[in-house]
Amino acid sequence: MKRLDSLTEQKSQEIRLELRRAALAISFLLLSGTAWYHFIEGWKWLDAAYMTMITLSTVGFGETHPLGDRGRIFTMTLITSGVLTIGYTANTFTDALLGGYFVEERKLRLRRKLVKSLNQHYLICGFGRIGRQIADEFAAEKAPFVVIDSSAEQVEIAQKCGYTAIQADATLDETLIELGVERANCLVTALPSDAENLYIILSAKSLNPKIRAIARASTEEAVQKLQRAGANTVISPYITGAKRMAAAALRPQVLDFVDGVMTSSSGAFYMEEFLIDQNICPVAGLSLREARLRSQSGALVLAIRRHGGELIVGPTGETVITGGDNLICMGTAEQLRLINRLLDPPIG
Repeated sequence: MKRLDSLTEQKSQEIRLELRRAALAISFLLLSGTAWYHFIEGWKWLDAAYMTMITLSTVGFGETHPLGDRGRIFTMTLITSGVLTIGYTANTFTDALLGGYFVEERKLRLRRKLVKSLNQHYLICGFGRIGRQIADEFAAEKAPFVVIDSSAEQVEIAQKCGYTAIQADATLDETLIELGVERANCLVTALPSDAENLYIILSAKSLNPKIRAIARASTEEAVQKLQRAGANTVISPYITGAKRMAAAALRPQVLDFVDGVMTSSSGAFYMEEFLIDQNICPVAGLSLREARLRSQSGALVLAIRRHGGELIVGPTGETVITGGDNLICMGTAEQLRLINRLLDPPIG
């Protein structure tokens, strides 16, 4: 990525350059004035420096030692140069202060520091209507995420919502590397262009083959291409929207229940998935009856996704839990916390 938040950074660099030039100009005037009064007028170094300082600051003190015509002409030139240089410096500093560039630069450094510290985070490419809704859901779940969008306007909107947002081209490898794709847990690309979504999936999977990639698609053909590119899940808003509308018409109560559990709108029940680690999970190799997850936590195991992809819906007590399985569970927040401790106990 060539630049994050490029407009803010470019303006900050310009202001820093102008202030640096002004500081060099003031330093040159101080040295020139001191040297003149010492070598030409024959004053002591302290008197020469003092005269130069009060001249440039225009405080109105008198001459340290009497000056001739040549010395007064130089002093007038020094005053004029000092007034112009200090005025330019003050104007530049005021412009930066009123424009908020110092604050924006500080925010930029903090965002970069935050991005570098992220681990197992989520990347959202695109902050349109769909991307914003995804960000809202992630924020509600308190999941760490970064929004990437090439539009300065969309980035500003995301930042006003309180989200960490970066203006950059997500189709570039350098952008994904800068935002920690190798450490990320999941990438969601929700750009309106199927081609851009395809490029992002290809880049992300080449940089981190293990990352879970979710993509938006506009057509059925794009769904197939994105799946071939390595997307774990491809969602078409039009197809999914049509299916949900049909479900709302045919099975409204079922849809309301599923929506309530999936979005936690009721605040009572939640659904969560837990990966079984063969090395540390104490229930790996046991049946559900032997693991006693329901009796110890109260959470219900709705389904088990085997490592090979097989989905077991409504597992019985004799179903064996194996390493690499994903348990899909439902329960209250406390019940899910309990089952998480049972499946992943603290070491030591």
